[in-house]
Amino acid sequence: MANTITNADSNIPGSLPKPAIIRLEHIFKIYGSGETQVHALNDVNLIVEQGEYCSIMGPSGSGKSTAMNIIGCLDRPTSGNYYLDNVDVAQMDDAQLAHIRNRKIGFVFQQFHLLSQLTALENVMLPMVYAGVKAHERHEKAAEALKKVGLGNRLNNKPTQLSGGQQQRVAIARAIVNHPLLLLADEPTGALDSHTTQEVLEIFGELNASGMTVVMVTHEIEVARHTQRIVWFLDGEVIHSYLTPEELSQVVTSG
Repeated sequence: MANTITNADSNIPGSLPKPAIIRLEHIFKIYGSGETQVHALNDVNLIVEQGEYCSIMGPSGSGKSTAMNIIGCLDRPTSGNYYLDNVDVAQMDDAQLAHIRNRKIGFVFQQFHLLSQLTALENVMLPMVYAGVKAHERHEKAAEALKKVGLGNRLNNKPTQLSGGQQQRVAIARAIVNHPLLLLADEPTGALDSHTTQEVLEIFGELNASGMTVVMVTHEIEVARHTQRIVWFLDGEVIHSYLTPEELSQVVTSG
């Protein structure tokens, strides 16, 4: 039986609960059938409240990447309910999920996924094209997002003219330009050196301090310690749903 700790356990007595941005209820994800059947997620329950900054961790094959794909509406669960901003998106079709991703979720990946032929400004403008934002507004909002991540003087540079850390900043600007409810980061520092990692984590911290909900998958303990809360997966289950950074080392050591 998994030793889960719920959000309710962590609430300060007398404080008002915040709205749940993410609510996973009895989520199963099964691949294959018969003898080849794999339970990637097994009865996962998880709540992430508005304004939280949390990381998802666990050993390889623990289910954390599958959970991230479902949270990001990149995949659907086999069964269970997933409420994103109080809307059950678990069984939406591909077109509906694409709309949700564009409007409510910003993504940052380990690989930056920038289009090499476009400038930083043009890369950041792309999500707004799909959202139907007018051209003059796209330019203004993209420039604002790049300034927010410290690249106000690099608007016209192409990815090949930027360092890895600068490219990741462009990717973050692209992720936040539509003002999403949720920022999802999948190993966002995996391709960066320690100094640049610190810079990127400072940006995430600032975004969270401004009210944005941030969820990050990482295998790096020092990166996870920058978040307020760590969710630990093992064998497709949430073993700990509310680890503090101080408790993390003990869990990692004990396996």
